[in-house]
Amino acid sequence: MGLFTEWDDSTVANSKVPPLNKPWGDYATKPARGVNLGGWLSLEPFITPSLFDYDIRLGIVDEWTLCKHLGPKTTASTLEKHYATFVTEQTFKEIQDAGLDHVRIPYSYWAVQIYDDDPYLFRVSWRYLLRGIEWARKYGLRVNLDLHALPGSQNGWNHSGRQGPIGWLNGTNGDLNAQRSLDVHDRLSKFFAQDRYKNIVTFYGLANEPQMVRLSAEAVTKWTSDAYNLIRDNGLEANVVFADGFMGLTNWHGSLTGHPGLILDVHQYVIFNNGLIQLSHQEKIKYACDGWTEQAEESQNPATGFGPTMFAEWSQADTDCAKYLTNVGWGNRWAGTYDSGNASTQALTPKCPTTDDRCTCEGANASVSDYSDAYKKFLRMFAEAQMTSFEKGWGWWYWTWDTESAPQWSYRQGLAAGILPKKAYDRDFTCDGDIPDFTGLGLDEVY
Repeated sequence: MGLFTEWDDSTVANSKVPPLNKPWGDYATKPARGVNLGGWLSLEPFITPSLFDYDIRLGIVDEWTLCKHLGPKTTASTLEKHYATFVTEQTFKEIQDAGLDHVRIPYSYWAVQIYDDDPYLFRVSWRYLLRGIEWARKYGLRVNLDLHALPGSQNGWNHSGRQGPIGWLNGTNGDLNAQRSLDVHDRLSKFFAQDRYKNIVTFYGLANEPQMVRLSAEAVTKWTSDAYNLIRDNGLEANVVFADGFMGLTNWHGSLTGHPGLILDVHQYVIFNNGLIQLSHQEKIKYACDGWTEQAEESQNPATGFGPTMFAEWSQADTDCAKYLTNVGWGNRWAGTYDSGNASTQALTPKCPTTDDRCTCEGANASVSDYSDAYKKFLRMFAEAQMTSFEKGWGWWYWTWDTESAPQWSYRQGLAAGILPKKAYDRDFTCDGDIPDFTGLGLDEVY
């Protein structure tokens, strides 16, 4: 995509927020309401399972193994088609129409650089990233840039590009990959420091979800500080985002002080925890209203937490039943088939609220048209409870805009089904009303 020498930042997402060329103000009092474009420039099997539907014996579980299997020529044609069709200009128009004002765009380091034997498609996604930013500009949407995959993999999960061992700040090439990541940020921050991007790129993410429970917290914190200083030296003025690393929000109290514009990012889900997934429908909403609100307020307050805190991933899913959500071929916690190979995380007995053989994914994976009115009511209340909670911080970004077959992870499909508010800023439930016992409304806890 060619970039014109002039651009228009007078556009506005909606009447509740300022145009791009005017200051946003204080995110603590005017929180972001946004959505992710997950699965577009950084593949994730559960978002586009059709790209990963191979015989399990072939071991195609992530972007690395997919590219290795396809080979350079077919990888290029396959991913170019995906990039060109999964997100289009219409996507950004619909995001604006939904009353949202920010968009988070995950992308991977191979947009600008590849190393050693990397099989990834080099540089093509960069064109689409720039195209996406210009479409966001057209519809007045501010951009949160999210480097979702770092050299070596910062978490060993499929959405980092390569599932398996962590090779970033860990292992034989851990330090090398940490430096490579800084080199990538050096190039990116110099580019996005240009005047063209000063009004639209308002958040710049360093590393999505580093798995700090398996890394040296001291090393990750130092790398974060080094990356921040590098970026600021390059003239990038955007808020710089770092991840909580699953350390617990209160553990960031007093850390990384003296870094103006550094924002803590936490991703809140109830379904990736063997305890929280067992909560009833009513309890899940109460937890969002009470537990997550308390966490947001504690983290946002520098006396008890880090300070500025954003919530850049969440969904209204109440099960982990979506195909490939927990990795290709690993099963799920809900029905007790989640075989992670790790005794502390696996779930080989059912974890739905009844914890018995009634725990199946039939209901959760049913067509939205088959959802009962009670289930739709729950999903809408659960989503609006989270929106309310996360607006106690710097705001939220729903994960994700669209999926092939997982409607509880798709803002677009949720809007169409009536399980999300028509406008993100106009909601029915704000945690100050009664939360019903959904079993009394005829909703079974296994659904």
